[in-house]
Amino acid sequence: GVQAKQQHPLQMLDEDGTPLGDYFADLLIEGELIVELKACKALTDEHVAQLLGYLRGCRGEHGLLINFGSRKLEVRKYVLSEAV
Repeated sequence: GVQAKQQHPLQMLDEDGTPLGDYFADLLIEGELIVELKACKALTDEHVAQLLGYLRGCRGEHGLLINFGSRKLEVRKYVLSEAV
């Protein structure tokens, strides 16, 4: 089955690799997909920036932003990849 962990601690790192402390992911799926859950009228640029910051800090690639608070369920997927 799929492994999902709630409020799982992920170490945040600065750009040079300096540890900044832990960030607790709302959900971590299979150790790779960070899921941030929101309950607001609409997702904002701040929510997106927050998720992308978590991905960068945790050296993650895949993130989902899910909002249950709007009239229609909002799901956005983001992928960060290092330029080669």
